[in-house]
Amino acid sequence: MHNNSRLSARAITTIIVAAILVVVSFLGSAPLPQDPAYHNFADSRRLLQIDNFSNVASNLPFLIFGAMGLVYVVRHARTVCVPGLKAAYVIFFLGVLLTAFGSGYYHLVPNNETLIWDRLSMTIGSAGLFAIITGEFVSVRLARRMLVPLLAAGLMSVAYWAVTEASGNGDLRPYAVIQFLPTLLIPIMLYFYQPAVGSSNVYWLMFAFYAFAKLFEYFDAAIFAIGLLVSGHTLKHLFASLITATLLAALSRRRQDTAHASD
Repeated sequence: MHNNSRLSARAITTIIVAAILVVVSFLGSAPLPQDPAYHNFADSRRLLQIDNFSNVASNLPFLIFGAMGLVYVVRHARTVCVPGLKAAYVIFFLGVLLTAFGSGYYHLVPNNETLIWDRLSMTIGSAGLFAIITGEFVSVRLARRMLVPLLAAGLMSVAYWAVTEASGNGDLRPYAVIQFLPTLLIPIMLYFYQPAVGSSNVYWLMFAFYAFAKLFEYFDAAIFAIGLLVSGHTLKHLFASLITATLLAALSRRRQDTAHASD
């Protein structure tokens, strides 16, 4: 654990209690099937022979930033990655890249079967990002040890939901835990710990983009009703892509700082 952490004992206690509360809250409840209304997005307009064009096309930034980030990390790992965390950065950007295809495919034909691919790709990216933040703020060794289990748990949660949904007894609880737990734990880590490199402001900005993305997702129809120009879900994709763009910009700045320090 980094020596520059503040109130580390309190931080660890808070993280453990939060994790237990999330797991107990979800897994102690009744099975949670997928709501069929989830697939009813406000903007279903067809353009260029593509159904649901805006929700499909708005995945393009994931492709661009995911590919750029993946190439950048592979080329400049020594100067931009915290030692020992390269795999986490690669998995994050790879997950974002795959989300462009998974989410694009889902929005082309929104149903439970295509949603599987959307959730699989997002789970990969989420595991990578959670490991990055854990490694940069708490412990590189912990992040390295948890990366593969995080990936496995995330993929298995999607598979579990898909199997139970196909059998008529859909259960999203494990997937909900995997998705919600990092959302709760990340701000706790950002508050209690100082980063190994750079500023925590970058990650607070990323978290803000995530919060706005979820807000836009919730108000999908209400936002689309304002002028019928853009839906909340389309804005969700665009703001979520800014999470990746922000990290990529931070890594680029990190490389520049390293170059200036060596001059």
